[in-house]
Amino acid sequence: MTATSYPKAPDLSTDDYIVLGLATCFVREDGEVHQVEVIEPIPSAALEALLKGIPTSYQFAYATSLGSVVNGNDFQIPSEFPTTAQFSEEFEQQVFSAARTYKRHETAKSLIPQGTCYKDFKYSIDRKRILNAARVVTKEDNIKQHPNTHKVL
Repeated sequence: MTATSYPKAPDLSTDDYIVLGLATCFVREDGEVHQVEVIEPIPSAALEALLKGIPTSYQFAYATSLGSVVNGNDFQIPSEFPTTAQFSEEFEQQVFSAARTYKRHETAKSLIPQGTCYKDFKYSIDRKRILNAARVVTKEDNIKQHPNTHKVL
């Protein structure tokens, strides 16, 4: 099979290396929080940090090629992932961006050999990743400054 490039990412080809993670996230609906499993690309720098043992919502990471996931405008869920998992929002842009990080940082490809899963993350959902959280800024969020802060003394 000849590696082909993508119209939206001509610098990338179907055989470029990529790491996908299965993240446990949460969605707030009608005042309740529901758990969802999300497939997300993991850039090389983030993967290196995760392998050092920082707590993460990733259950595992799977190293594969772009072509096994991105086929034209369609995305294929790799067989290593549960069929109930969904792709992250803006997955296409994220997967192309993450693939470029491995092209620039070739040594990161050796962290998880292509075609294998890494399952020894420090998995934790103590700090829930809420995907649709709305940040509401109020007057109480303003920091009270000392009266002399802006005066020339």
